[in-house]
Amino acid sequence: MMMLALLLGSADPVAAAVAAMTPEQKAAQLQSTAPADAAAGLPAYDWWNEGLHGLARNGQATVFPQAIGLAATWDVDLMQRVGTVVSTEARARFNARPANADRRIYEGLTIWSPNINIFRDPRWGRGQETYGEDPYLTGSLGVGFIQGLQGPDPTHPRVIATPKHLAVHSGPEAGRDSFDVDPSPRDVEATYLPAFRRTLTEGKALSLMCAYNSIHGTPACADGPLLNDRVRGAWGFKGFVVSDCDAVANIHLFHHYKLDAAAAAAAAIRGGNDLNCGTTYAALPEALRRGLVTQAEVDTALVRTLRARQQLGIAFGATSPWSRIKPSAVATPANRALALEAARKSIVLLQNRDNRLPLRPATKLAVIGADADDLGVLEGNYHGTAVTPVTPLAGLRARFGAVRYAQGSVLADGAPVVLPETALRANGQPGLAASYSVGGKTVLTRQERRIDVNINRTAPAPGLPATGYVARWSGEFVAPGPGQYRLVLDQAQCWKDCKTHDTARVTLGGKTLHDGPLPKGRVELTVDSDGMAQPFTIELNHQSEDESFRLLWLPPAEPLIAEAVAAAKQADVAVVVAGLSPDLEGEALSVSVPGFVGGDRTDIALPLPQQRLLAALKATGKPIVLVLASGSAVSVDPNSADAILSLWYPGESGGTALADALSGVVSPSGRLPVTIYRQTSDLPAFVDYGMKERTYRYFTGTPLWGFGHGLSYATFGYGRPSAPASIAAGQDLTVETEVSATGARGGDEVVQAYLVPPAAAGTPGLTDPVLQRQLVGFRRVSLGQGARTRVRFTIDPRGMSIVERDGRRHVAPGAYRLWVGGGQPGDGPGQWLDFAVTGTDQDLPK
Repeated sequence: MMMLALLLGSADPVAAAVAAMTPEQKAAQLQSTAPADAAAGLPAYDWWNEGLHGLARNGQATVFPQAIGLAATWDVDLMQRVGTVVSTEARARFNARPANADRRIYEGLTIWSPNINIFRDPRWGRGQETYGEDPYLTGSLGVGFIQGLQGPDPTHPRVIATPKHLAVHSGPEAGRDSFDVDPSPRDVEATYLPAFRRTLTEGKALSLMCAYNSIHGTPACADGPLLNDRVRGAWGFKGFVVSDCDAVANIHLFHHYKLDAAAAAAAAIRGGNDLNCGTTYAALPEALRRGLVTQAEVDTALVRTLRARQQLGIAFGATSPWSRIKPSAVATPANRALALEAARKSIVLLQNRDNRLPLRPATKLAVIGADADDLGVLEGNYHGTAVTPVTPLAGLRARFGAVRYAQGSVLADGAPVVLPETALRANGQPGLAASYSVGGKTVLTRQERRIDVNINRTAPAPGLPATGYVARWSGEFVAPGPGQYRLVLDQAQCWKDCKTHDTARVTLGGKTLHDGPLPKGRVELTVDSDGMAQPFTIELNHQSEDESFRLLWLPPAEPLIAEAVAAAKQADVAVVVAGLSPDLEGEALSVSVPGFVGGDRTDIALPLPQQRLLAALKATGKPIVLVLASGSAVSVDPNSADAILSLWYPGESGGTALADALSGVVSPSGRLPVTIYRQTSDLPAFVDYGMKERTYRYFTGTPLWGFGHGLSYATFGYGRPSAPASIAAGQDLTVETEVSATGARGGDEVVQAYLVPPAAAGTPGLTDPVLQRQLVGFRRVSLGQGARTRVRFTIDPRGMSIVERDGRRHVAPGAYRLWVGGGQPGDGPGQWLDFAVTGTDQDLPK
């Protein structure tokens, strides 16, 4: 206590604490799971928390659309409001306990988001976490989100944001721990670094995460020229750098850049990485003894990290104005309304032949597809637990009444999907009778349509504990036809600080099929069915912190297609909710089926089982509305449907938002943050990080739908842009244009500005990419019927700059063209503006 009093009474308690610590104490505090240090007055603190599109992995929270869906809104103000909700809910959870309480993983105020890596290739499974393929859009949305997370006062942040993963990181997932990238200087400067630069220089993010991969042979988390010279020197970053998890260990284990843990830890510290997500910094005392790193270098890293805890008001006697946020500020009605707004704005209408949409209120719908009623498809990855999730099926039922539902197919051959309500029956209704008991006493009974629950640090219903109950589902398994069925018990199991796992018991037709643990969270059961209903029970003994429980299946193809065709024939329109799922695309997944491996994709086309389903539905002659749920671009045949929409992974209110868009309550207003290519062969090799033939800026082919594309039920007109005829190199260019709603209804328009640099900026025929055009401005505007407004863009010299092959960024004199419209040139209405840049060539800092 005396030591603590001395520290708190010193002019700089952080520096005093560091000076008093032993090398072992310092090493312990520089690891992500930092133990309590009574002498320094530090409670236990785990630095690892997530908030990609809602506070994640710590119970109930508002679940917004996945990051790629948020990017499709093209709405910086919305991003700031979403960030504010995420950080408010993080503080609300934090404030529910005393400020000096020990914190474990996912309970802290250091949020490892946003992911601002460039989504350079649609095959990358984690592309769903990003803001798309364009550096300017990514940087703009990242700045908005970070400002929302951290709040208005940089000296008292609500939370600390962590843009990630610096740098040149976007798959493949397999081999990411040892992958070395070899980008050109132009690609590094023009594509891979601009968003990071903006989130630090404009967004003022207080921390930064370095990546798994190496760059030109140097592990990113030991890259001094990148972290020390560029980030801290040229960009003026004052916060702390944290490694991606176990990236420091990878320096010696997989990159073989150093021989052992001590040398790897020293290389990371000297390279500019302060905090180790992992345990390799436990070797820092050895590194000090061997002279691989100095005490001053270790102290510098520790001061940066402890200063962050002081800024947050959670150490060294510091306080925070955000400590007044109440625990009840989680998942409020206002927060849920924002999730619905975000989901509505994220939906992209790709195609609407013969104005098939919007649908009339009395339209009889068949809702078909494995993504129509799957909780995971709402939530994406890195998510919390939604209080009132609305799947597409539930949303369309609420809007259109008694729709017909059929699953139709699995998503991909060999990949199980959630067993649908149509294969379950209890009390004469679809689904199963569910009961929950605590200590042998039943406390809740209800009907549940399927077994698909997210119980990550939360109870499945009010009145139940988060753990310590038995759930029992009973009824009948109703196979859609004879054949062999594979049932799968699936569970995301707890993995850190986990002492036990759940057990489950399954009976079918009076026979026990499984009774016991779920090894590695999954048990597969084979069932031969004659198509007759069989008594069915599942019992889950939930005594652990395991995070979910689902009943999946792999059925024969023919009965499912027959059900879907029958449903379509009895409806006016078939709404097919197809695409992908977080079971197929994501971070380092254990999946290997046709089209998918390890979380990445090997084929960007809609998987074959769904193509076969669409062909069967097309043969009925019924109109088809295809809704694509995915975290990445999915190539489909435009002739397979009358209308096509991108839903992404839309968050807790995705079903309501979809119903609003299909019924015309709102006009779709999302825009693509990625290019949708026609076929996989249009793409370079996945492992090639060169930008040639990638993204709209360098792709020379014809895409299926281009970056920035999105249709509306409204129509818009553009006046001729006004701007000076010439500006001197190094000056801003201010452009104004008038936008009007010209049709029978109003709506939201996303005004986009694309700059075409002088021809001298690149030399055709070079093996490296030559820039065709680049986004330099965008604005979302809302216009009522017949309304008009003026939109202004100010393009700074950085926006007008070009990057040469050697990485030099400069503004070149010459003739420029600027397109202002509702999409890229040639995609929607818009106008060209020609202007000149005069004077001498102006170099810009990197």
